Amino acid sequence: MTKAKTPADAKTPDQAKTPARAETPARAKTPARSEAPAGAEAPDRAETPGRAATPARAKPPTKAKPSAKAKPPANAKPPAATKPPTPVLDTRTLNRATLHRQLLLHRSPLPAGAAISHLLGLQAQNVKPPYYALAARLDGFAPEELSRMMAERQAVRIVTLRSTIHAHTADDALTLRPLVQAARDRELGAFRKGLVGVDLDRLAVLARELVEAEPRTMKELREALLVEWPDADPQALAIAARCKLPLVQVTPRGLWGRSGQVALTTAEHWLGRPAEPAPAPDATVLRYLAAFGPASVKDMQTWAGLTRLREAFERLRPQLVTFHDPNGVELFDLPDAPRPAADTPAPPRFLPEFDNLLLSHADRTRVVPAEYWGRAWQGNVAHRTLLVDGFLAGVWKLDEGNGHLVVEPFGKLTRAQRSEVVAEGALMLDTLHKGTSYDIRFGTVVGP
Repeated sequence: MTKAKTPADAKTPDQAKTPARAETPARAKTPARSEAPAGAEAPDRAETPGRAATPARAKPPTKAKPSAKAKPPANAKPPAATKPPTPVLDTRTLNRATLHRQLLLHRSPLPAGAAISHLLGLQAQNVKPPYYALAARLDGFAPEELSRMMAERQAVRIVTLRSTIHAHTADDALTLRPLVQAARDRELGAFRKGLVGVDLDRLAVLARELVEAEPRTMKELREALLVEWPDADPQALAIAARCKLPLVQVTPRGLWGRSGQVALTTAEHWLGRPAEPAPAPDATVLRYLAAFGPASVKDMQTWAGLTRLREAFERLRPQLVTFHDPNGVELFDLPDAPRPAADTPAPPRFLPEFDNLLLSHADRTRVVPAEYWGRAWQGNVAHRTLLVDGFLAGVWKLDEGNGHLVVEPFGKLTRAQRSEVVAEGALMLDTLHKGTSYDIRFGTVVGP
């Protein structure tokens, strides 16, 4: 079991024993939104006073003949109804909605496969992040569950969104990969100087034959392709193969507690079925909103690494609802999707590096406070992140050699928040490192 030492108030790194979880503070009442002042009518124009004239003798009024009621033209349109103003969602409301969709407001009872499908994949640049991502989101998760899915080829690691490796279900690997193929084709443009004279269609055919004959490392693939194009840049050849083909990393790479070099084959060969045709983006827009909404067009384009998704959103507009963010940006959402109140409690969460929560919106202020922008990165290194009250609040690392979980908050935490962070850290360790003793301490993670 995880040992946790009570955190001290000293500035030096201190050890903490896991205390009992502090009671959740009572929910604060959300202040009522003030109504916009109604427009005042313009005052009547005052007549210019002049010299009074002698009044003429008044004549008795004549009776006006009743006039027939004017009829509107036959082709006249009825007056248009006044369109209500688009509701504005403040940052905390957006935060709580996104956390709920991301299964981070409350742990979900979903099995791992259903959760990965709902989230449209998990960042998997390294081996462990998908496991930490699910440990933060699922009730009763065990790492062996995801590892078994990988071993049984129900889930795979493949380059998809934003040209990065994701863990996807087998079904999504065969559909989402074709959806983002246009982005992979654009990526090739950055390597065109090293691919002069290379027939990319022939390269795709040859690379497929090589990796389907047996899984190949990137080094082996480069060397084999250089035989055909000796004047090309070796790295560009391997990147071209990765962009043209849906290459998955075969096991034991990606299994929990196992190690193995990166070896590649095609998704179709590994899964034993052909890839699906590239789908229209409309269905993926709906899935994205279910997992990351409310969101703008640019938000989804950031998540997918795609462009020109406006048309899909416009086709779907009649079945969606719209809002504005605090900056006036239009946000789309599913009508029945959860949008919890801004004062809904959000417990601490330990997230892995590259978690999609922090990478899937053009405007990340719904999770990342402006004053902490860039704090989770150091050069090309991404740190594991800590959420407190739903927002990025620090980074953490697991020192397995010395048995320490080190947490570095960016700002001052209350005593109750520190206690909750320690309790959440203990739960995470017990989920992923059961039977191993760790101290939980507050200290320095990001070096100078």
